[in-house]
Amino acid sequence: MEHLELFFKSIFIDNMVFATFLGMCSYLAISKKVSTSVGMGAAVIFVLCVTVPVNWLLDQYILQPGALGRWLGEEYASYDLSFLSFIMFIATIATMVQLVEIIVEKFAPALYNSLGIFLPLIAVNCAILGGSLFMQSREIPTISLAAVYGLGSGIGWFLAILTIAAIREKIRYSNVPPALRGLGITFIITGLMAIGFMSFGGMLTGGDEEKKEETKTAIESKLDEEEKANKKIADNTIKGIE
Repeated sequence: MEHLELFFKSIFIDNMVFATFLGMCSYLAISKKVSTSVGMGAAVIFVLCVTVPVNWLLDQYILQPGALGRWLGEEYASYDLSFLSFIMFIATIATMVQLVEIIVEKFAPALYNSLGIFLPLIAVNCAILGGSLFMQSREIPTISLAAVYGLGSGIGWFLAILTIAAIREKIRYSNVPPALRGLGITFIITGLMAIGFMSFGGMLTGGDEEKKEETKTAIESKLDEEEKANKKIADNTIKGIE
């Protein structure tokens, strides 16, 4: 249940584009055609699926304070390499992006030419680094949850760029005011889509109010019982004194 909840939350509620506005450069530049958006989105999913769990391992066994002491011995427990987080995360991301670039160039040269400079620029896509940093800041406890979070974040970014690409292809034939053509109408649509995705905020938290009410009722009942018990003790004490 925890994995499923994190998966849907990372797609809809904490969507990289609509909740935190990360990866907007590629989102705006590549989303002119659906075909290139699909290729870019698939590449982002792959990179996030690999880099988030790999960076989780690096964080747990190298970067956290005292992490080295777990497997190298107590003499290394005092070492704190957390200041290397950005460097190591980016190195992992750059390695995976290079692998993706080689694969796409080999098996899909047309897509490689369509993506152009934006494919290697995945290495500096803030959505990719944001996935690893959010994983670290939220202290995701297991590597399986980290993998689920990476997959969900990638799918969320994929849905965002695919949706805006489909809309942009359609509005080419619409009567958009001249002042809003191009990026203007794209920003407006993105804002409206972000509002729509905000409606998913209560999807996984709908039962919280009921749980709070149940907890409140239980506490009130317990307090009433304690108050009655204290009153009974007080009455018996008074009777004993009399």
